Amino acid sequence: MEKKNPIKVVILCGGRGSRLIEETEYRPKPMVRVGPRPILTHIMDIYSGYGFKDFILTLGYKGEVIKDYFLNFDYYTNDFTIDLEEGKVITPHTRRHPDWRITLADTGEETLTGGRVKRIEPYIENDTFMMTYGDGVSDVDISALLSYHRKKGKLATVTGVRPMTRFGELEIEGGLVKEFREKPQVKTGLINGGFFVFEKGVFDYLSRDGSLEKEPLENLARDGELAIFQHEGFWHCMDTYRDMENLNKLWASGKAPWKKEKAK
Repeated sequence: MEKKNPIKVVILCGGRGSRLIEETEYRPKPMVRVGPRPILTHIMDIYSGYGFKDFILTLGYKGEVIKDYFLNFDYYTNDFTIDLEEGKVITPHTRRHPDWRITLADTGEETLTGGRVKRIEPYIENDTFMMTYGDGVSDVDISALLSYHRKKGKLATVTGVRPMTRFGELEIEGGLVKEFREKPQVKTGLINGGFFVFEKGVFDYLSRDGSLEKEPLENLARDGELAIFQHEGFWHCMDTYRDMENLNKLWASGKAPWKKEKAK
């Protein structure tokens, strides 16, 4: 069993996910399933595999769905028997019960990303904490990310990733296709892939009503306090229905890049 690390992991779970309305009409985007369970638990498994098991979930849109899932985690994730005559539930037959500690924080239905982080400030006890979005998975090495952040000595570190292209890529020579790559990662340009590491000083850049991705990150960069950890491996967010289908195909193949061997 991995030793628990006291650093908390904040996962943003409150947005509406309007570009995935086929699913998010009924549930928040972090609860959309990849394989048999919500993408949120896949993200938690990524961190848990490196010993980070103390989570803060910032709830907003349909946050009660996430609360219900974790309050009834045993019954959603295991087989069990109900004795209707006795009016009670018999002990579950199987048990997947990760040793996570989860704080579920209602940060407002319409709150922007920066405001959600600002509102959980009272729950951050250590100087360092991590944060990511509730809709993206990666094979990023979390331990290496943390070591890099400490080495740089800045208030914030963002993981820079190369997204998958929506279309196949053709390599052409002499009017012939020399190589075809279906939906490869782009070769140039990094984007914000989440998987942040922050120091508590970041809260000074945040407001309860603002976005994280605008003034706070822009001002951190201006002040020389934003480092970037370049990740050249797998990263995929679930922004659209097509993204959801792609992630589910990867999971069904048995070769999901973000899945560690012990994650179940």
